Amino acid sequence: MAKPGVTTDEIDRVVHESIIERGAYPSPLNYKGFPKSCCTSLNEVICHGIPDSRELQDGDICNVDISVFYDGCHGDLNETWLIGNVDEKYKKLVQATYECLELAIQIVKPGELFRNVGNVISKHARQNGFSVVRNYCGHGIGRLFHSAPSVPHYGKNKAFGFMKPGHVFTIEPMINEGVWKDTLWPDGWTSTTVDGKRSAQFEHTLLVTPDGCEVLTKRIRGTYLDRF
Repeated sequence: MAKPGVTTDEIDRVVHESIIERGAYPSPLNYKGFPKSCCTSLNEVICHGIPDSRELQDGDICNVDISVFYDGCHGDLNETWLIGNVDEKYKKLVQATYECLELAIQIVKPGELFRNVGNVISKHARQNGFSVVRNYCGHGIGRLFHSAPSVPHYGKNKAFGFMKPGHVFTIEPMINEGVWKDTLWPDGWTSTTVDGKRSAQFEHTLLVTPDGCEVLTKRIRGTYLDRF
């Protein structure tokens, strides 16, 4: 339903109803005062965009971040969608961001340092001419929506610790077309690029296993790229 003419409020309504129908609860709703059931971040919005009456326009990119609380635990994922006919340079941004997440997932295993996630992501982002947002990071998740560890996405970070079987956390790189810095809107949630250039994001929730990891939020069939 992410297509020109659809409002982000409508996306939020469908997300909310779909979650409730499945016996779950939308984790963002009323979390520290957040007023909606999902986040919708368009174009220059990096993350935590609040759904409203704005209609999606041809050429937009729109990230939808969905988190649910089900059977005592939270799960968290997001994807960035191409709306209508998107310029090739923005398609490259979205593709590179997806690749950053996939490359980071490949190193998740027991004994791996959490700080190395950022090294992998930063290398690929730089190779494509993009920058990595520093002020938001992946996080532990489970019975709590957000918990330790913190998982920075930028290189040469100082994150503590290493991965052990049973750890559950998110990796959710935010990659900018321009500079990495962000600015926060007066609503206290919406974070945008300081230069007005576009940003993309992808996220999965991961479980460290004895021999690697399991992507808990992966699609039942296929991958994100199948849509395109």
